[in-house]
Amino acid sequence: MVLAWRRPQQRQRGVRVLASAVAAGALWLTAFPPMRHLPTTQAEAVVLTEGYSPDTLRQLLRQLGAGPPVWSYGATTSAKARPLASLLTLAEQRPPLHRLHLLGHGLAAADLPLLHHIPVRLHPGPKFSGFQTAYWSAKLPLGETLLLEGTIAAPGADTWVVLRADGAGRDSLRLPIRGGPFRLRYQPKTTGLARYELLLRRPGQATLAEPVPVEITAPVLPAVLLLAAAPSFEFRFLKNHLAEAHYPVALRTSVSRGLVQTDFVNQPVQSLDRLTPSLLSRYAVLIADAATLAVLSSSETQALQTAVHDGRLGLITLAEATPLPRTIPARTDFRVQPRATPAVPQLLHWPTIPAEARALLPAHIQPNLSLHTLITGPQRVVAAASRRVGLGAVVVSAVPETFRWALQGQQAVYASFWNQLLTAAVPPAPASATWRAGTRWPRPHQPLTLHLAGNFPETTPVVTPLAGGPAVRLALRQDTRLPEWSTGQYWPSAPGWHEVRGPERMAYRFYVYPTGAWSGPLLQESQQAIAAHNAVVPKASPTSAAPITVSQTWPAECFFGLFLLAAGYLWLEEKL
Repeated sequence: MVLAWRRPQQRQRGVRVLASAVAAGALWLTAFPPMRHLPTTQAEAVVLTEGYSPDTLRQLLRQLGAGPPVWSYGATTSAKARPLASLLTLAEQRPPLHRLHLLGHGLAAADLPLLHHIPVRLHPGPKFSGFQTAYWSAKLPLGETLLLEGTIAAPGADTWVVLRADGAGRDSLRLPIRGGPFRLRYQPKTTGLARYELLLRRPGQATLAEPVPVEITAPVLPAVLLLAAAPSFEFRFLKNHLAEAHYPVALRTSVSRGLVQTDFVNQPVQSLDRLTPSLLSRYAVLIADAATLAVLSSSETQALQTAVHDGRLGLITLAEATPLPRTIPARTDFRVQPRATPAVPQLLHWPTIPAEARALLPAHIQPNLSLHTLITGPQRVVAAASRRVGLGAVVVSAVPETFRWALQGQQAVYASFWNQLLTAAVPPAPASATWRAGTRWPRPHQPLTLHLAGNFPETTPVVTPLAGGPAVRLALRQDTRLPEWSTGQYWPSAPGWHEVRGPERMAYRFYVYPTGAWSGPLLQESQQAIAAHNAVVPKASPTSAAPITVSQTWPAECFFGLFLLAAGYLWLEEKL
Protein backbone atom coordinates (compact mmCIF):
# COMPACT_ATOMS: atom_id res chain seq x y z
CA MET A 1 0.00 0.00 0.00
CA VAL A 2 2.91 2.36 0.80
CA LEU A 3 4.66 1.52 -2.46
CA ALA A 4 1.45 2.09 -4.40
CA TRP A 5 0.96 5.49 -2.74
CA ARG A 6 4.58 6.63 -3.40
CA ARG A 7 4.76 5.45 -7.03
CA PRO A 8 5.68 8.23 -9.50
CA GLN A 9 2.74 7.51 -11.77
CA GLN A 10 -0.46 8.96 -10.40
CA ARG A 11 -2.64 6.85 -12.69
CA GLN A 12 -4.83 4.33 -10.75
CA ARG A 13 -2.93 5.05 -7.56
CA GLY A 14 -6.02 4.94 -5.41
CA VAL A 15 -7.23 1.71 -7.02
CA ARG A 16 -3.88 0.01 -6.37
CA VAL A 17 -3.97 1.10 -2.73
CA LEU A 18 -7.49 -0.33 -2.38
CA ALA A 19 -6.54 -3.57 -4.14
CA SER A 20 -3.53 -3.98 -1.88
CA ALA A 21 -5.72 -3.52 1.20
CA VAL A 22 -8.28 -6.01 -0.13
CA ALA A 23 -5.57 -8.61 -0.89
CA ALA A 24 -4.08 -8.34 2.59
CA GLY A 25 -7.48 -8.45 4.30
CA ALA A 26 -8.70 -11.40 2.17
CA LEU A 27 -5.55 -13.37 2.95
CA TRP A 28 -6.09 -12.77 6.66
CA LEU A 29 -9.77 -13.78 6.49
CA THR A 30 -8.86 -16.93 4.57
CA ALA A 31 -6.75 -18.08 7.48
CA PHE A 32 -9.16 -16.81 10.16
CA PRO A 33 -12.71 -16.72 8.66
CA PRO A 34 -15.32 -14.81 10.68
CA MET A 35 -18.42 -16.38 12.24
CA ARG A 36 -21.98 -15.84 11.10
CA HIS A 37 -25.31 -16.57 12.78
CA LEU A 38 -27.78 -18.62 10.69
CA PRO A 39 -31.37 -19.59 11.53
CA THR A 40 -32.09 -23.29 11.91
CA THR A 41 -34.90 -25.54 13.09
CA GLN A 42 -34.39 -27.41 16.31
CA ALA A 43 -34.45 -31.22 16.39
CA GLU A 44 -35.16 -31.95 12.72
CA ALA A 45 -33.34 -34.26 10.32
CA VAL A 46 -33.36 -35.06 6.59
CA VAL A 47 -33.21 -38.62 5.22
CA LEU A 48 -32.52 -39.25 1.54
CA THR A 49 -34.13 -42.35 0.00
CA GLU A 50 -34.07 -43.78 -3.51
CA GLY A 51 -35.52 -41.45 -6.16
CA TYR A 52 -34.97 -38.16 -4.33
CA SER A 53 -34.49 -34.87 -6.21
CA PRO A 54 -31.32 -32.79 -5.51
CA ASP A 55 -33.30 -29.61 -6.20
CA THR A 56 -35.79 -30.58 -3.50
CA LEU A 57 -32.90 -31.15 -1.09
CA ARG A 58 -31.36 -27.72 -1.76
CA GLN A 59 -34.72 -25.99 -1.39
CA LEU A 60 -35.44 -27.82 1.88
CA LEU A 61 -32.03 -26.96 3.34
CA ARG A 62 -32.55 -23.28 2.50
CA GLN A 63 -35.90 -23.46 4.26
CA LEU A 64 -34.61 -25.28 7.35
CA GLY A 65 -31.34 -23.38 7.56
CA ALA A 66 -28.07 -24.76 8.85
CA GLY A 67 -27.85 -27.46 11.44
CA PRO A 68 -30.27 -30.33 10.50
CA PRO A 69 -28.23 -33.47 9.75
CA VAL A 70 -28.63 -35.12 6.34
CA TRP A 71 -28.65 -38.93 6.24
CA SER A 72 -28.69 -41.35 3.31
CA TYR A 73 -30.79 -44.51 3.66
CA GLY A 74 -30.54 -46.82 0.65
CA ALA A 75 -29.98 -43.94 -1.79
CA THR A 76 -27.00 -43.48 -4.10
CA THR A 77 -26.04 -39.84 -3.62
CA SER A 78 -23.04 -37.58 -3.99
CA ALA A 79 -24.30 -35.09 -1.44
CA LYS A 80 -22.61 -34.62 1.90
CA ALA A 81 -24.92 -37.07 3.60
CA ARG A 82 -23.96 -39.55 6.26
CA PRO A 83 -24.91 -43.18 5.56
CA LEU A 84 -27.68 -44.47 7.81
CA ALA A 85 -27.36 -48.18 8.58
CA SER A 86 -30.45 -48.47 10.79
CA LEU A 87 -33.51 -46.31 11.45
CA LEU A 88 -33.06 -46.99 15.16
CA THR A 89 -30.21 -44.45 15.02
CA LEU A 90 -32.78 -41.70 14.41
CA ALA A 91 -34.97 -42.81 17.30
CA GLU A 92 -31.95 -42.76 19.63
CA GLN A 93 -30.89 -39.17 18.83
CA ARG A 94 -30.45 -36.85 21.80
CA PRO A 95 -32.11 -34.42 22.01
CA PRO A 96 -34.92 -36.43 20.40
CA LEU A 97 -36.05 -35.48 16.89
CA HIS A 98 -39.37 -33.69 16.55
CA ARG A 99 -39.72 -34.14 12.80
CA LEU A 100 -38.14 -36.22 10.05
CA HIS A 101 -38.06 -35.10 6.41
CA LEU A 102 -38.07 -37.98 3.91
CA LEU A 103 -36.96 -37.23 0.35
CA GLY A 104 -37.66 -39.63 -2.51
CA HIS A 105 -39.80 -42.77 -2.50
CA GLY A 106 -39.89 -42.92 1.29
CA LEU A 107 -39.68 -45.92 3.60
CA ALA A 108 -41.33 -49.30 3.48
CA ALA A 109 -44.38 -49.74 5.70
CA ALA A 110 -42.47 -52.31 7.77
CA ASP A 111 -39.70 -49.76 8.56
CA LEU A 112 -41.93 -47.03 9.99
CA PRO A 113 -42.43 -48.66 13.44
CA LEU A 114 -38.66 -48.30 13.98
CA LEU A 115 -39.12 -44.50 14.11
CA HIS A 116 -41.31 -44.81 17.20
CA HIS A 117 -43.02 -41.45 17.77
CA ILE A 118 -41.15 -39.25 15.28
CA PRO A 119 -43.51 -37.41 12.88
CA VAL A 120 -42.58 -37.85 9.23
CA ARG A 121 -43.00 -35.48 6.31
CA LEU A 122 -42.57 -36.92 2.81
CA HIS A 123 -41.09 -34.86 -0.02
CA PRO A 124 -41.67 -36.94 -3.19
CA GLY A 125 -39.18 -36.92 -6.03
CA PRO A 126 -39.92 -36.09 -9.68
CA LYS A 127 -43.33 -36.88 -11.11
CA PHE A 128 -43.78 -40.64 -11.36
CA SER A 129 -44.16 -42.25 -14.79
CA GLY A 130 -45.13 -45.89 -15.18
CA PHE A 131 -47.48 -48.39 -13.57
CA GLN A 132 -49.23 -46.52 -10.79
CA THR A 133 -51.63 -49.25 -9.64
CA ALA A 134 -52.23 -52.88 -10.62
CA TYR A 135 -54.76 -55.45 -9.43
CA TRP A 136 -55.28 -59.13 -10.26
CA SER A 137 -56.23 -62.37 -8.54
CA ALA A 138 -53.15 -64.06 -7.12
CA LYS A 139 -55.01 -67.39 -7.09
CA LEU A 140 -57.20 -68.41 -10.03
CA PRO A 141 -59.09 -71.66 -10.75
CA LEU A 142 -58.37 -73.21 -14.13
CA GLY A 143 -61.00 -72.23 -16.67
CA GLU A 144 -61.58 -68.74 -15.31
CA THR A 145 -60.25 -65.62 -16.98
CA LEU A 146 -57.40 -63.64 -15.45
CA LEU A 147 -58.43 -59.99 -15.30
CA LEU A 148 -55.54 -57.54 -14.83
CA GLU A 149 -56.43 -53.89 -14.41
CA GLY A 150 -54.74 -50.76 -13.12
CA THR A 151 -53.64 -47.26 -14.03
CA ILE A 152 -50.58 -45.76 -15.72
CA ALA A 153 -49.25 -42.24 -15.06
CA ALA A 154 -47.83 -40.03 -17.83
CA PRO A 155 -46.68 -42.72 -20.26
CA GLY A 156 -46.16 -40.43 -23.28
CA ALA A 157 -47.34 -40.69 -26.87
CA ASP A 158 -47.78 -43.98 -28.75
CA THR A 159 -47.52 -46.14 -25.62
CA TRP A 160 -48.68 -49.75 -25.39
CA VAL A 161 -49.31 -51.95 -22.37
CA VAL A 162 -48.99 -55.68 -23.13
CA LEU A 163 -49.74 -58.80 -21.07
CA ARG A 164 -47.18 -61.48 -21.90
CA ALA A 165 -48.04 -65.02 -20.86
CA ASP A 166 -46.73 -68.44 -21.87
CA GLY A 167 -44.07 -66.97 -24.14
CA ALA A 168 -46.25 -64.61 -26.20
CA GLY A 169 -48.27 -61.42 -25.93
CA ARG A 170 -51.87 -62.32 -25.10
CA ASP A 171 -53.60 -58.95 -24.79
CA SER A 172 -52.59 -55.34 -25.38
CA LEU A 173 -53.97 -51.82 -25.18
CA ARG A 174 -52.84 -48.50 -26.60
CA LEU A 175 -52.87 -45.67 -24.05
CA PRO A 176 -53.57 -41.96 -24.50
CA ILE A 177 -50.81 -39.41 -23.92
CA ARG A 178 -52.01 -38.54 -20.44
CA GLY A 179 -52.17 -42.22 -19.37
CA GLY A 180 -55.12 -43.66 -17.54
CA PRO A 181 -56.74 -47.00 -16.67
CA PHE A 182 -56.17 -50.26 -18.51
CA ARG A 183 -57.76 -53.72 -18.44
CA LEU A 184 -56.24 -56.88 -19.93
CA ARG A 185 -57.54 -60.46 -20.02
CA TYR A 186 -56.08 -63.91 -20.45
CA GLN A 187 -57.39 -67.41 -19.79
CA PRO A 188 -54.65 -69.77 -18.52
CA LYS A 189 -54.46 -73.22 -20.11
CA THR A 190 -52.66 -75.26 -17.44
CA THR A 191 -52.44 -75.43 -13.68
CA GLY A 192 -49.38 -74.56 -11.62
CA LEU A 193 -47.35 -71.53 -10.53
CA ALA A 194 -47.13 -69.03 -13.39
CA ARG A 195 -45.11 -65.85 -13.71
CA TYR A 196 -46.54 -63.63 -16.42
CA GLU A 197 -45.22 -60.18 -17.37
CA LEU A 198 -46.84 -56.81 -17.84
CA LEU A 199 -44.93 -54.73 -20.39
CA LEU A 200 -44.99 -50.96 -20.92
CA ARG A 201 -43.55 -50.02 -24.30
CA ARG A 202 -42.71 -46.34 -24.84
CA PRO A 203 -40.93 -44.90 -27.90
CA GLY A 204 -37.36 -43.86 -27.17
CA GLN A 205 -37.34 -45.60 -23.77
CA ALA A 206 -36.51 -49.06 -22.52
CA THR A 207 -39.42 -51.47 -22.14
CA LEU A 208 -40.66 -51.62 -18.55
CA ALA A 209 -41.45 -55.20 -17.48
CA GLU A 210 -43.19 -56.05 -14.21
CA PRO A 211 -43.83 -59.60 -12.92
CA VAL A 212 -47.41 -60.90 -12.62
CA PRO A 213 -47.34 -64.08 -10.49
CA VAL A 214 -50.50 -66.21 -10.52
CA GLU A 215 -51.23 -69.60 -8.98
CA ILE A 216 -53.51 -71.59 -11.31
CA THR A 217 -55.37 -74.23 -9.30
CA ALA A 218 -57.41 -77.22 -10.37
CA PRO A 219 -60.98 -76.43 -9.31
CA VAL A 220 -62.92 -78.97 -7.26
CA LEU A 221 -65.99 -79.41 -9.46
CA PRO A 222 -69.27 -80.13 -7.66
CA ALA A 223 -71.35 -83.16 -8.62
CA VAL A 224 -74.54 -82.15 -10.43
CA LEU A 225 -77.84 -84.04 -10.61
CA LEU A 226 -80.22 -83.19 -13.47
CA LEU A 227 -83.94 -84.04 -13.28
CA ALA A 228 -86.11 -83.54 -16.37
CA ALA A 229 -89.87 -84.19 -16.64
CA ALA A 230 -89.53 -85.04 -20.35
CA PRO A 231 -86.76 -85.41 -22.93
CA SER A 232 -85.57 -81.95 -24.00
CA PHE A 233 -82.67 -80.26 -25.75
CA GLU A 234 -82.16 -78.01 -22.72
CA PHE A 235 -81.08 -80.82 -20.39
CA ARG A 236 -79.25 -82.76 -23.10
CA PHE A 237 -77.05 -79.79 -24.01
CA LEU A 238 -76.55 -78.94 -20.35
CA LYS A 239 -75.43 -82.51 -19.58
CA ASN A 240 -72.97 -82.46 -22.50
CA HIS A 241 -71.62 -79.06 -21.47
CA LEU A 242 -71.03 -80.14 -17.87
CA ALA A 243 -69.46 -83.41 -19.01
CA GLU A 244 -67.01 -81.60 -21.30
CA ALA A 245 -66.06 -79.38 -18.36
CA HIS A 246 -65.31 -82.59 -16.33
CA TYR A 247 -68.21 -82.16 -13.90
CA PRO A 248 -69.52 -85.36 -12.32
CA VAL A 249 -73.07 -85.29 -13.72
CA ALA A 250 -76.10 -87.57 -13.72
CA LEU A 251 -79.31 -87.08 -15.73
CA ARG A 252 -82.72 -88.62 -14.99
CA THR A 253 -85.35 -88.10 -17.66
CA SER A 254 -88.97 -89.23 -17.30
CA VAL A 255 -89.93 -90.97 -20.54
CA SER A 256 -93.42 -92.08 -19.50
CA ARG A 257 -95.25 -92.89 -16.31
CA GLY A 258 -93.09 -95.23 -14.28
CA LEU A 259 -90.34 -95.27 -16.89
CA VAL A 260 -87.18 -93.15 -16.56
CA GLN A 261 -83.95 -92.93 -18.50
CA THR A 262 -80.65 -92.30 -16.70
CA ASP A 263 -77.25 -91.19 -17.92
CA PHE A 264 -74.01 -90.90 -15.91
CA VAL A 265 -70.79 -89.09 -16.83
CA ASN A 266 -67.58 -88.95 -14.73
CA GLN A 267 -69.19 -90.97 -11.93
CA PRO A 268 -70.39 -94.54 -11.24
CA VAL A 269 -73.88 -95.76 -12.07
CA GLN A 270 -76.42 -95.68 -9.24
CA SER A 271 -80.17 -95.67 -8.72
CA LEU A 272 -81.93 -92.33 -9.33
CA ASP A 273 -85.52 -93.54 -8.87
CA ARG A 274 -86.16 -91.66 -5.62
CA LEU A 275 -84.59 -88.61 -3.95
CA THR A 276 -83.33 -90.04 -0.70
CA PRO A 277 -80.94 -88.43 1.81
CA SER A 278 -78.32 -90.97 0.78
CA LEU A 279 -78.64 -90.03 -2.91
CA LEU A 280 -78.66 -86.27 -2.31
CA SER A 281 -75.54 -86.53 -0.14
CA ARG A 282 -73.56 -87.56 -3.25
CA TYR A 283 -74.38 -84.33 -5.13
CA ALA A 284 -73.71 -80.64 -4.49
CA VAL A 285 -76.23 -79.12 -6.94
CA LEU A 286 -79.64 -80.29 -8.13
CA ILE A 287 -80.99 -78.79 -11.39
CA ALA A 288 -84.62 -79.58 -12.16
CA ASP A 289 -87.56 -78.13 -14.03
CA ALA A 290 -90.68 -77.02 -12.21
CA ALA A 291 -92.73 -79.96 -13.52
CA THR A 292 -90.36 -82.50 -11.96
CA LEU A 293 -90.37 -80.78 -8.57
CA ALA A 294 -94.17 -80.54 -8.60
CA VAL A 295 -94.63 -84.36 -8.52
CA LEU A 296 -92.18 -85.11 -5.71
CA SER A 297 -93.55 -87.19 -2.85
CA SER A 298 -93.66 -85.90 0.68
CA SER A 299 -90.60 -87.93 1.70
CA GLU A 300 -88.64 -86.68 -1.32
CA THR A 301 -89.69 -83.09 -0.58
CA GLN A 302 -88.60 -83.45 3.03
CA ALA A 303 -85.23 -84.90 2.00
CA LEU A 304 -84.70 -82.09 -0.54
CA GLN A 305 -85.60 -79.27 1.85
CA THR A 306 -83.47 -80.74 4.65
CA ALA A 307 -80.42 -81.07 2.37
CA VAL A 308 -80.79 -77.47 1.19
CA HIS A 309 -81.38 -76.07 4.68
CA ASP A 310 -78.35 -77.93 6.10
CA GLY A 311 -76.06 -76.50 3.40
CA ARG A 312 -75.34 -79.86 1.74
CA LEU A 313 -77.18 -79.16 -1.54
CA GLY A 314 -77.94 -76.24 -3.82
CA LEU A 315 -81.14 -76.15 -5.88
CA ILE A 316 -81.58 -74.60 -9.34
CA THR A 317 -85.15 -74.51 -10.64
CA LEU A 318 -86.02 -73.83 -14.29
CA ALA A 319 -89.31 -71.98 -13.93
CA GLU A 320 -92.15 -71.63 -16.40
CA ALA A 321 -94.70 -68.84 -16.82
CA THR A 322 -96.70 -70.29 -13.93
CA PRO A 323 -96.35 -70.15 -10.15
CA LEU A 324 -93.68 -72.36 -8.64
CA PRO A 325 -94.69 -75.67 -7.00
CA ARG A 326 -95.00 -75.85 -3.24
CA THR A 327 -92.14 -78.32 -2.94
CA ILE A 328 -89.51 -75.61 -3.66
CA PRO A 329 -87.97 -74.11 -0.50
CA ALA A 330 -88.81 -70.41 0.00
CA ARG A 331 -91.18 -70.46 -2.99
CA THR A 332 -93.18 -67.52 -1.61
CA ASP A 333 -90.21 -65.20 -2.22
CA PHE A 334 -89.93 -66.25 -5.89
CA ARG A 335 -93.07 -64.85 -7.52
CA VAL A 336 -92.93 -65.74 -11.23
CA GLN A 337 -95.10 -63.51 -13.44
CA PRO A 338 -95.74 -63.98 -17.19
CA ARG A 339 -94.66 -61.29 -19.66
CA ALA A 340 -96.81 -59.72 -22.35
CA THR A 341 -94.50 -60.34 -25.35
CA PRO A 342 -92.82 -63.72 -24.82
CA ALA A 343 -92.19 -64.42 -28.52
CA VAL A 344 -89.54 -61.69 -28.97
CA PRO A 345 -85.94 -62.50 -27.91
CA GLN A 346 -84.91 -60.24 -25.07
CA LEU A 347 -81.48 -58.78 -24.32
CA LEU A 348 -80.08 -60.28 -21.11
CA HIS A 349 -77.27 -59.08 -18.89
CA TRP A 350 -75.14 -60.37 -16.02
CA PRO A 351 -71.77 -59.19 -14.59
CA THR A 352 -69.50 -61.66 -16.44
CA ILE A 353 -71.31 -61.81 -19.78
CA PRO A 354 -68.65 -62.11 -22.55
CA ALA A 355 -70.85 -60.93 -25.46
CA GLU A 356 -74.39 -59.84 -26.28
CA ALA A 357 -76.99 -62.48 -25.38
CA ARG A 358 -80.63 -62.62 -26.39
CA ALA A 359 -83.18 -65.23 -25.36
CA LEU A 360 -86.89 -65.72 -24.99
CA LEU A 361 -88.20 -64.41 -21.69
CA PRO A 362 -91.83 -65.51 -21.28
CA ALA A 363 -91.78 -64.67 -17.56
CA HIS A 364 -89.85 -62.75 -14.96
CA ILE A 365 -89.38 -62.84 -11.20
CA GLN A 366 -90.90 -60.09 -9.11
CA PRO A 367 -88.18 -58.18 -7.21
CA ASN A 368 -87.89 -58.92 -3.51
CA LEU A 369 -85.54 -57.61 -0.84
CA SER A 370 -84.63 -61.16 0.17
CA LEU A 371 -83.54 -62.09 -3.37
CA HIS A 372 -80.14 -61.59 -4.97
CA THR A 373 -80.45 -60.76 -8.67
CA LEU A 374 -78.26 -62.89 -10.97
CA ILE A 375 -79.63 -62.24 -14.51
CA THR A 376 -81.55 -59.18 -15.69
CA GLY A 377 -83.59 -58.56 -18.81
CA PRO A 378 -84.97 -55.43 -20.51
CA GLN A 379 -85.88 -52.57 -18.17
CA ARG A 380 -83.87 -54.41 -15.48
CA VAL A 381 -86.53 -57.08 -14.93
CA VAL A 382 -85.26 -60.05 -12.94
CA ALA A 383 -84.69 -63.15 -15.11
CA ALA A 384 -82.83 -65.23 -12.48
CA ALA A 385 -82.33 -64.76 -8.76
CA SER A 386 -81.02 -66.61 -5.72
CA ARG A 387 -81.92 -66.76 -2.05
CA ARG A 388 -80.20 -68.17 1.01
CA VAL A 389 -82.23 -70.88 2.73
CA GLY A 390 -80.62 -71.90 5.95
CA LEU A 391 -77.03 -72.79 5.08
CA GLY A 392 -77.82 -73.52 1.44
CA ALA A 393 -79.12 -71.58 -1.55
CA VAL A 394 -82.05 -71.77 -3.98
CA VAL A 395 -81.77 -70.37 -7.52
CA VAL A 396 -84.74 -69.79 -9.84
CA SER A 397 -84.26 -69.04 -13.54
CA ALA A 398 -87.01 -67.88 -15.92
CA VAL A 399 -84.78 -68.12 -19.02
CA PRO A 400 -85.82 -71.10 -21.21
CA GLU A 401 -84.05 -72.74 -24.14
CA THR A 402 -80.53 -71.58 -23.39
CA PHE A 403 -79.29 -74.38 -25.67
CA ARG A 404 -79.94 -72.04 -28.64
CA TRP A 405 -76.77 -70.14 -27.66
CA ALA A 406 -74.76 -73.33 -28.15
CA LEU A 407 -76.44 -74.00 -31.50
CA GLN A 408 -75.64 -70.43 -32.63
CA GLY A 409 -71.96 -70.80 -31.72
CA GLN A 410 -72.17 -68.64 -28.58
CA GLN A 411 -70.40 -71.19 -26.41
CA ALA A 412 -68.82 -68.53 -24.20
CA VAL A 413 -72.23 -66.97 -23.43
CA TYR A 414 -73.74 -70.39 -22.71
CA ALA A 415 -70.90 -71.36 -20.37
CA SER A 416 -70.95 -67.98 -18.59
CA PHE A 417 -74.72 -68.18 -18.01
CA TRP A 418 -74.61 -71.58 -16.34
CA ASN A 419 -71.46 -70.72 -14.43
CA GLN A 420 -73.35 -67.75 -12.99
CA LEU A 421 -76.16 -70.01 -11.76
CA LEU A 422 -73.91 -72.80 -10.50
CA THR A 423 -71.68 -70.40 -8.56
CA ALA A 424 -74.73 -69.02 -6.74
CA ALA A 425 -76.11 -72.49 -5.94
CA VAL A 426 -73.00 -74.40 -4.85
CA PRO A 427 -73.03 -74.83 -1.05
CA PRO A 428 -70.28 -73.03 0.83
CA ALA A 429 -67.16 -75.04 1.47
CA PRO A 430 -66.63 -76.23 5.04
CA ALA A 431 -64.62 -73.91 7.19
CA SER A 432 -60.89 -74.60 7.14
CA ALA A 433 -57.69 -72.86 8.10
CA THR A 434 -56.58 -70.12 5.71
CA TRP A 435 -53.38 -68.14 5.23
CA ARG A 436 -52.88 -64.64 3.90
CA ALA A 437 -49.89 -62.33 3.50
CA GLY A 438 -49.84 -59.05 5.39
CA THR A 439 -48.73 -57.04 2.34
CA ARG A 440 -49.53 -57.20 -1.35
CA TRP A 441 -45.91 -56.59 -2.40
CA PRO A 442 -43.46 -58.66 -0.30
CA ARG A 443 -39.77 -57.81 -0.79
CA PRO A 444 -36.50 -59.58 0.02
CA HIS A 445 -34.93 -58.62 3.37
CA GLN A 446 -38.19 -56.99 4.48
CA PRO A 447 -40.35 -58.49 7.26
CA LEU A 448 -43.51 -60.19 6.01
CA THR A 449 -46.35 -60.89 8.42
CA LEU A 450 -48.27 -64.09 7.65
CA HIS A 451 -51.78 -64.40 9.11
CA LEU A 452 -53.41 -67.74 9.95
CA ALA A 453 -57.17 -67.98 10.51
CA GLY A 454 -58.01 -71.29 12.16
CA ASN A 455 -57.21 -73.42 15.17
CA PHE A 456 -53.74 -72.94 16.58
CA PRO A 457 -51.59 -75.68 15.00
CA GLU A 458 -50.00 -78.37 17.12
CA THR A 459 -46.87 -78.40 14.94
CA THR A 460 -44.95 -75.36 13.75
CA PRO A 461 -45.59 -74.43 10.07
CA VAL A 462 -42.57 -74.36 7.75
CA VAL A 463 -41.81 -71.74 5.06
CA THR A 464 -39.73 -72.94 2.10
CA PRO A 465 -38.46 -71.01 -0.96
CA LEU A 466 -39.50 -73.11 -3.96
CA ALA A 467 -36.49 -71.93 -6.00
CA GLY A 468 -34.16 -73.45 -3.43
CA GLY A 469 -33.05 -72.40 -0.01
CA PRO A 470 -33.29 -73.31 3.65
CA ALA A 471 -36.66 -74.09 5.19
CA VAL A 472 -37.61 -71.85 8.13
CA ARG A 473 -39.97 -72.75 10.96
CA LEU A 474 -42.56 -70.02 11.42
CA ALA A 475 -43.11 -69.09 15.05
CA LEU A 476 -46.77 -68.11 15.54
CA ARG A 477 -48.26 -65.76 18.11
CA GLN A 478 -51.90 -66.27 19.00
CA ASP A 479 -54.17 -63.24 19.17
CA THR A 480 -55.37 -62.60 22.72
CA ARG A 481 -58.71 -61.22 21.51
CA LEU A 482 -59.53 -63.87 18.88
CA PRO A 483 -57.86 -67.24 19.52
CA GLU A 484 -58.63 -68.28 15.92
CA TRP A 485 -56.15 -65.70 14.63
CA SER A 486 -52.39 -66.19 14.69
CA THR A 487 -49.54 -64.25 13.12
CA GLY A 488 -45.93 -65.02 12.32
CA GLN A 489 -43.11 -62.91 10.87
CA TYR A 490 -40.94 -64.20 8.04
CA TRP A 491 -37.89 -62.56 6.45
CA PRO A 492 -37.53 -63.70 2.81
CA SER A 493 -33.96 -63.71 1.57
CA ALA A 494 -34.58 -64.00 -2.19
CA PRO A 495 -37.38 -63.23 -4.67
CA GLY A 496 -39.60 -65.95 -6.10
CA TRP A 497 -42.33 -68.34 -5.00
CA HIS A 498 -42.48 -69.47 -1.37
CA GLU A 499 -44.64 -72.10 0.28
CA VAL A 500 -46.04 -72.42 3.80
CA ARG A 501 -46.71 -76.01 4.92
CA GLY A 502 -49.14 -76.50 7.78
CA PRO A 503 -51.23 -76.92 9.70
CA GLU A 504 -51.54 -80.60 8.75
CA ARG A 505 -51.44 -80.97 4.93
CA MET A 506 -52.42 -77.40 4.12
CA ALA A 507 -50.15 -75.52 1.66
CA TYR A 508 -50.17 -71.78 0.95
CA ARG A 509 -48.00 -70.18 -1.73
CA PHE A 510 -47.00 -66.53 -2.05
CA TYR A 511 -44.61 -64.59 -4.28
CA VAL A 512 -41.77 -62.31 -3.16
CA TYR A 513 -41.11 -59.56 -5.70
CA PRO A 514 -37.59 -58.53 -6.75
CA THR A 515 -36.17 -55.26 -5.45
CA GLY A 516 -37.23 -52.42 -7.76
CA ALA A 517 -40.34 -54.13 -9.15
CA TRP A 518 -43.70 -52.34 -9.01
CA SER A 519 -42.27 -49.07 -7.66
CA GLY A 520 -45.52 -47.20 -8.39
CA PRO A 521 -47.79 -49.25 -6.09
CA LEU A 522 -45.01 -49.32 -3.49
CA LEU A 523 -44.85 -45.51 -3.56
CA GLN A 524 -48.57 -45.29 -2.89
CA GLU A 525 -48.28 -47.89 -0.14
CA SER A 526 -45.46 -45.89 1.46
CA GLN A 527 -47.49 -42.66 1.35
CA GLN A 528 -50.48 -44.36 2.97
CA ALA A 529 -48.25 -45.90 5.66
CA ILE A 530 -46.68 -42.51 6.44
CA ALA A 531 -50.13 -40.92 6.74
CA ALA A 532 -51.22 -43.70 9.12
CA HIS A 533 -47.97 -43.31 11.10
CA ASN A 534 -48.47 -39.56 11.53
CA ALA A 535 -52.07 -40.11 12.60
CA VAL A 536 -51.02 -42.04 15.72
CA VAL A 537 -47.84 -40.22 16.79
CA PRO A 538 -48.23 -37.36 19.29
CA LYS A 539 -48.14 -33.84 17.92
CA ALA A 540 -44.98 -31.84 18.59
CA SER A 541 -45.40 -28.70 20.68
CA PRO A 542 -44.90 -25.34 18.90
CA THR A 543 -41.96 -24.43 21.15
CA SER A 544 -40.08 -27.64 20.33
CA ALA A 545 -39.89 -26.69 16.65
CA ALA A 546 -39.21 -22.98 17.19
CA PRO A 547 -36.45 -21.53 14.95
CA ILE A 548 -33.10 -20.79 16.62
CA THR A 549 -29.73 -19.54 15.37
CA VAL A 550 -26.42 -21.36 15.15
CA SER A 551 -22.88 -19.96 14.66
CA GLN A 552 -21.06 -21.01 11.51
CA THR A 553 -17.87 -19.79 9.81
CA TRP A 554 -17.97 -18.16 6.41
CA PRO A 555 -16.57 -20.34 3.61
CA ALA A 556 -12.80 -19.71 3.28
CA GLU A 557 -13.05 -20.24 -0.48
CA CYS A 558 -14.87 -16.91 -0.87
CA PHE A 559 -12.09 -14.91 0.78
CA PHE A 560 -9.34 -16.77 -1.08
CA GLY A 561 -11.09 -16.01 -4.35
CA LEU A 562 -11.23 -12.34 -3.41
CA PHE A 563 -7.48 -12.46 -2.66
CA LEU A 564 -6.77 -13.93 -6.12
CA LEU A 565 -8.81 -11.19 -7.81
CA ALA A 566 -7.00 -8.38 -5.95
CA ALA A 567 -3.51 -9.89 -6.44
CA GLY A 568 -4.24 -10.58 -10.08
CA TYR A 569 -5.24 -6.98 -10.67
CA LEU A 570 -2.04 -5.69 -9.04
CA TRP A 571 0.09 -7.98 -11.25
CA LEU A 572 -1.76 -7.19 -14.46
CA GLU A 573 -1.87 -3.41 -13.92
CA GLU A 574 1.89 -3.33 -13.36
CA LYS A 575 2.55 -5.24 -16.61
CA LEU A 576 0.37 -2.91 -18.62
